[in-house]
Amino acid sequence: MESSSAPHRDPAASAGHVVVIGGGIAGLAAAHRLLAAGVRVTLLEATARLGGKLWAGDIEGAPVDLGAESMLARRPEGVALAEAVGLGPRLQPPTATTASVWTRGRLRPMPKGHVMGVPGDPAALAGLLSEEGLARLAREPRLPPTEIGEDIAVGAYVADRLGREVVDRLVEPLLGGVYAGDAYRISMKAAVPQLFDAARAHGSLLAAVRDIQAKTAPAGQGPARPVFAGIEGGVGRLAVAVADAVRAGGGEIILETPALGLTRGADGWHIRTTGRPLTADGVIMAAPAWSASVLLAEESPAAAAGLATVEYASMALVTMAFRRDEVAAVLPDGSGFLVPPVDGHTIKASTFSTRKWGWVADAAPGLFVLRTSIGRYGEEEQLQREDAELVDVSLRDLGAAVGLTARPVATEVTRWTDGLPQYPVGHQDRVARIREAVAKLPGLRVCGAAYDGVGIPACVASAQRAADEIIATSTLARGTGRGAGE
Repeated sequence: MESSSAPHRDPAASAGHVVVIGGGIAGLAAAHRLLAAGVRVTLLEATARLGGKLWAGDIEGAPVDLGAESMLARRPEGVALAEAVGLGPRLQPPTATTASVWTRGRLRPMPKGHVMGVPGDPAALAGLLSEEGLARLAREPRLPPTEIGEDIAVGAYVADRLGREVVDRLVEPLLGGVYAGDAYRISMKAAVPQLFDAARAHGSLLAAVRDIQAKTAPAGQGPARPVFAGIEGGVGRLAVAVADAVRAGGGEIILETPALGLTRGADGWHIRTTGRPLTADGVIMAAPAWSASVLLAEESPAAAAGLATVEYASMALVTMAFRRDEVAAVLPDGSGFLVPPVDGHTIKASTFSTRKWGWVADAAPGLFVLRTSIGRYGEEEQLQREDAELVDVSLRDLGAAVGLTARPVATEVTRWTDGLPQYPVGHQDRVARIREAVAKLPGLRVCGAAYDGVGIPACVASAQRAADEIIATSTLARGTGRGAGE
């Protein structure tokens, strides 16, 4: 197992006690941050496994991720946490980054130079859109930037400016891969904030994308930094390494122990569990929104009501291992392909893991591993199918897309029921109201995928914010004479 590095403790910090509820990457990151400040930590996880949607597994001896498989490397929080727990040398970029879109009967190259599917150069979409769609793209109306308002659905805004084909063939499958959601419901301000801000500053959406590209282009002549990073053996190893570091730093992790109740007393927070009851100076709620809503119902009805409105999408991942000599010549180059829902297929994407991650290829040179994803917002019935049926429908779509006829030698189906929170229009305002209500309770904060982003760096940043606020504003800080500004 990868050796871990315990958090460096602040010797001046208080030894107060904080309970973290939820053992996904947000909860683990919060515990790691608290321990670095010298806080005593107990982490409660309702299930027998830590990591949430980070889950490193294997298939026929090949290491694979059974959940999230990469993180945004241009945002620092996830990479920094990996380095802090000793995984820096294992961080690796994908070995293949080009992808395709399976639409209108065949695979078509994913255009370069886009922001979540929105192009800066209409010529890049030739062959992907119809002639009518390209003509509509060229007729982008020049409207006052302020017409975007305070928030708007990504799909609605892009369709109004560039036509529905751009949304249906590009934006929708890309957003579907991140949120498993509906582009015509997802908040542009919350899900694609850089595009939202740029669009407010430009009369042209195409110009807004070009502006983003100019600002993110690498300086000088050196190579561009990788956009995404994985971890040798699977990004799920991050959760294991952080948990090891938490334990090494003196943190207590209790598995298979859900929190059942949360009340505030004169001596602090009281957490009722299926095991022993706990008392703490502070609590960080890193559980999914529905669980947090139940636990906060008594102490913060306003926050509970807001959390109860967070909807989730469910999805399944179908991981398959084939004999490499039976499929390598059939599969196209690149890391995989996306599938627009408008085309009516069941799978929404396929990742060629052996091509995308070098450690998969190295660990199993005789195999070719790929996976498909199934399930979008409103398609929960897909997860009611038996595992064998999900495998069969994946193989059927793969056959239609790339001509694959081989049968896998091993399969693994992973279901993520209510796994991805949805960010509808107004999401950021909802989060602000929830946090405002929670902040009225001393020593309580919330974090996780339901608030500021579903990616690993966003969840880590959310957790670190919660931990820092607990330390700065609670009796943990005041007990040592340190105020919020110190």
